[in-house]
Amino acid sequence: MKFQSIQEAINKKSGKVAIRGWVYRERKSNQFIFLVIRDSSNIIQTVIKKDKVDKKIWDGADKILIESSVELEGTIKEDKRAPTGYEIEVSSLNIVHYAEPFPINKDQSVEFLADNRHLWLRSRKMISIMKIRSTVFGAIHEYFRDLGYYEFQSPIIIPGGAEEGPTLFEINYYKEKAYLCQTWQLYAESAIFALEKIYCIAPSFRAEKSNTSRHLTEYWHAEVEAPWINLNELMDLGEGLIKHCFKRVLEKNKEELKLLGRDIKKLEPVVKKPFIRISYDDVLKDLSKKGMKIPWGKDLRTTEEEEFMKENDVPAFVTNYPKDIMAFYKPRDPKNPKTALCFDLIGPEKMGEIIGGSIRDENIEELKKSLKALGEDPENYKYYLDTRKYGSVPHGGFGMGVERLVKWICGLDNIKDAIAFPRTPARFKP
Repeated sequence: MKFQSIQEAINKKSGKVAIRGWVYRERKSNQFIFLVIRDSSNIIQTVIKKDKVDKKIWDGADKILIESSVELEGTIKEDKRAPTGYEIEVSSLNIVHYAEPFPINKDQSVEFLADNRHLWLRSRKMISIMKIRSTVFGAIHEYFRDLGYYEFQSPIIIPGGAEEGPTLFEINYYKEKAYLCQTWQLYAESAIFALEKIYCIAPSFRAEKSNTSRHLTEYWHAEVEAPWINLNELMDLGEGLIKHCFKRVLEKNKEELKLLGRDIKKLEPVVKKPFIRISYDDVLKDLSKKGMKIPWGKDLRTTEEEEFMKENDVPAFVTNYPKDIMAFYKPRDPKNPKTALCFDLIGPEKMGEIIGGSIRDENIEELKKSLKALGEDPENYKYYLDTRKYGSVPHGGFGMGVERLVKWICGLDNIKDAIAFPRTPARFKP
């Protein structure tokens, strides 16, 4: 018979089926062997009856351990006692590989699971997260391409950073010093003069010594850059992106969300309701009313973001942060020069920053001044400053940490579960 996925077999509901996969659970008695088989689509209970199969099949099945790989044929029927409501009575069994005793059980520590991430990926929890992650990546591509954006790639090895120097990973590039990229932005700003509207999804690296539930040292960065765009239009673009990702997950991954115990009602407002838009100044006023006095000019900490978002069920664009604490490429707002034309999108449910974006400074002298203040050599940014000399135009962009979005959608406690093999200050293996 032609092999089907487990979900295809379940959809068939009755008759002869052939499946293959891995043993997820096993239970044995003198007369029956129950094997729950998994593949990427679902799980299903199978039963091998001693009096219905030849001795070779029975003896082979009796030696099976969890994660052994098998191919089998049999008859499927509804059984409400089974984990997914159906059971296959096995008539033919081929054991592709006998697994050794599997090291992971229900009571393993977080560190043990991290050490054995290559095996923990097989868990139903991780499979569900990775499926949702895949949907998110597809939705990002779909969203930007449908709006006429071109996908554009930039170097991973770069001569200088776009953010604070201490967060750069330094590498030896033959006889010179180089760094791993924090963002594609500086190269993207060059490319908009050719392709105009562009986006990418690529790895970024931040050498932040932050062992928190929200930080990774290597993460996937969805970024966009466009000419002829103002701050409100940029926020419209970011809001549309988040809504589209949520919409696609709600359409395609209801079973995975259910398995993760995620309350869909907490996700639906993100699709249906407009996002909040508020200035940094007004956030400080709101926090002051709640008893949190934040000096003007100080960046918002996690505790302050969470307090502000406590009663909101959709994200909030916080605009016009103080210029002096912003990256060098963020320009002053002509209406309030103490602030920058920028925003952070803060998520509900203690998600923190999801997107950071800004209009880009077009003034070469201002850019040089800001770079020098950060201890950077403007000569390393000559290629970037050149873009301001030859037909510069108003433009802007933003970056979104994809793992933060996946963490939020899945309702995860830790961002490390939003990526297959997390990299943190304490871990770069396996």
